[in-house]
Amino acid sequence: MRSTKPISAQVQSAVTDLLAELHAKSGCEKIGLARESFAAILCDVATKYLPAGTSQAEARTFLLTLRVDELALARACAAGNDSAWELFLTRYREKLYQSALRIAREDSAARDLADSLYAELYGTTTRAGERICKLASFTGRGSLEGWLRTVLAQEFVNRYRRTKRLVSLDEESEDGAQFAAPDPAPLPSADSRLESSTDAALASLSSEERMVLAAYYLDGRTLAEVARMLGVHESTISRKVDKLAKSLRKKILAGMMQQGMARRQAEEALEVDVRDLRVDIRRSLAQESPAATFSEKKDVSPLEQKVAPRAKS
Repeated sequence: MRSTKPISAQVQSAVTDLLAELHAKSGCEKIGLARESFAAILCDVATKYLPAGTSQAEARTFLLTLRVDELALARACAAGNDSAWELFLTRYREKLYQSALRIAREDSAARDLADSLYAELYGTTTRAGERICKLASFTGRGSLEGWLRTVLAQEFVNRYRRTKRLVSLDEESEDGAQFAAPDPAPLPSADSRLESSTDAALASLSSEERMVLAAYYLDGRTLAEVARMLGVHESTISRKVDKLAKSLRKKILAGMMQQGMARRQAEEALEVDVRDLRVDIRRSLAQESPAATFSEKKDVSPLEQKVAPRAKS
């Protein structure tokens, strides 16, 4: 997906200076990715992640950290290059299965999970005449294997969430539960600056960070389960969850202060009951259909209490 920010002269110059070196390192010629197309990809990635005012030297440093060989392969696959796709399958088919097996813990379920991604990774659908492919969102800032593991884990969480909703509804129906209509009366609205700051903080999360928080807080999975899905140690996930929660609160506070709130006023705003917010944390963290907004929900998840402003006692 292309960045909506304009490409700066510093980024353009850095890409021009390094293009020959990075093009040779990436192996673009072997997979049919033209030099001009690769330059556009590099400009797009740098523009997406580098802040305004970045110098040419800083842009060069950023570009040299990218995994350009994996970036080129992923983007060539996204463009529909058959030789790139064959190379991708040779390198990652078995790794995809092994990652799926660690997540699903059963052979047939693992193969089904891995196979379900191939259509999305290859890009069999189009939108407005443009090929839709998950690999187009890979930016080379981390390993392609790690990115694929995160995509698998997210799909597993989405499946779990869909199944859980269906089972819960069926069980309640069998027990004769009556489903009350939602209360149409709107709740008092929180300060719009709090809502926009919370929304912006959640939007800044990477796909892996969203997956970790959604799996742990919204789906109630244990640290050990989340760690197994990503192939890391439980303590790593524990530290990551704690760090993300603290970081998000700081970003929300900073966002409100940038919009003109005094620090004390911003801190008081953080005490709002999260049910008064019209920011949907579930929608921000999940990649599938959104759940009800806070103004519609009757319960509050642990994440909504910890990451968003604290609920009043």
